[in-house]
Amino acid sequence: MNYTETLDYLFSSMPSFQQVGGDAYKPGLERIAEFCRSIGNPQRNYFVIHIAGTNGKGSVSNMLAAVLQQAGYQVGLFTSPHLTDFRERIRVNGEMISKQKVVNFVDRYKTDMERLQLSFFEMTTAMAFDYFAQSDVEVAVIETGLGGRLDATNIVQPLVSVITNIGLEHTEYLGNSLPKIAREKGGIIKKCTPVVVGEKNSNYNLVLEEIASDLRSEITYAPEAFSLGECGFEGGKQVVTMTRMRDGYPYQLRLDLLGEYQRQNLVTVATVLDTLHESTPLSVSRRAFVEGVRSVSQLTSFRGRWQVLSEKPLVVCDTAHNEHGISEVAKQLKARTNGGRLLCVMGFCEDKDFSKMLAQMPADAHYIFTQASIRRAASLEKVAEVATSLSLDFELAPTVAEALALAQQQLTDEDMLFIGGSTFVVAEVLE
Repeated sequence: MNYTETLDYLFSSMPSFQQVGGDAYKPGLERIAEFCRSIGNPQRNYFVIHIAGTNGKGSVSNMLAAVLQQAGYQVGLFTSPHLTDFRERIRVNGEMISKQKVVNFVDRYKTDMERLQLSFFEMTTAMAFDYFAQSDVEVAVIETGLGGRLDATNIVQPLVSVITNIGLEHTEYLGNSLPKIAREKGGIIKKCTPVVVGEKNSNYNLVLEEIASDLRSEITYAPEAFSLGECGFEGGKQVVTMTRMRDGYPYQLRLDLLGEYQRQNLVTVATVLDTLHESTPLSVSRRAFVEGVRSVSQLTSFRGRWQVLSEKPLVVCDTAHNEHGISEVAKQLKARTNGGRLLCVMGFCEDKDFSKMLAQMPADAHYIFTQASIRRAASLEKVAEVATSLSLDFELAPTVAEALALAQQQLTDEDMLFIGGSTFVVAEVLE
């Protein structure tokens, strides 16, 4: 098979959660563990940082990979979903896996994958593990797919486990309360392995502390390790000041990711790096930290998080796709300082609570609702019902391309256009 045929095979015989939602969800570690044993357990050939969380895990993963790369390590990065190219999921030092490597892996292991009935995500995880071993990766940053305890990535033995935060998402699989979801995501905590948690929240901290205590693993809350100081924007970057609490050491960082929510993610990254330095064989200099976060997008090709597509008019896209994530985006939209109108091109997945998402968005914006070209897209009729109930000013466009064209017809240089609601809407715009 060539590359196109290989992708067709993967997406048709092993549906992805990205494409079809819950029909692709196959929890459990037996299949992935058996398959990885059969190919030599490649995930044991390098150090691992394992990251779970409701929001922010992609940003934290990319920041950590950028800093480790800047420190001179050969770094593997496994994230999901992809935006425009399947190979975005698997990178070494910012470079995507080659098409030929994807073809070779599937050709070699197709029979075993079918015998074990691997899910799309299990197959992709194993491909990443194998490719990192082939590429002499020294440290791999591994992002979970869904949950943690039963996630395919959870066969790794990490140097540090990271949980960015916990919100209500995928409740049909992970549980219908924050403590239940915390127990699932806390399943990535390993015996005698340090844990970093990105936020302190009384709704679920006790669950994580109980798991960590049972496994004799030390837990560190990022906001207790580093405190944020004055922040702002300068020269096309975010300026973030923070202080390391244990010794009062000050940092001033210039971050190329422009979402204000990235400030808390940066505190989480700083805490992980400090933990690595204090408790593991990895060491990262202050200079690598400073230079790495200054160039995350360049070093890892990270896209879709408060990404500025145009300055005049200001056009921004963001892949926040749940209530927890959209609340942070909405804060930044409401605080905008440009004097023109705000237009929003948005679409949603039907398995998301988009009524709660829209309730947080600016009431004074003009909305153009649309559908991404995936099976999971919420119908325009349902979105229109919610928008009407919230008294939003809106119109409908059947495709993302038509929605974007409608917005462009109305924009002036003083206006702002926001594109989001779904990873898939952003992906179509970027394509």
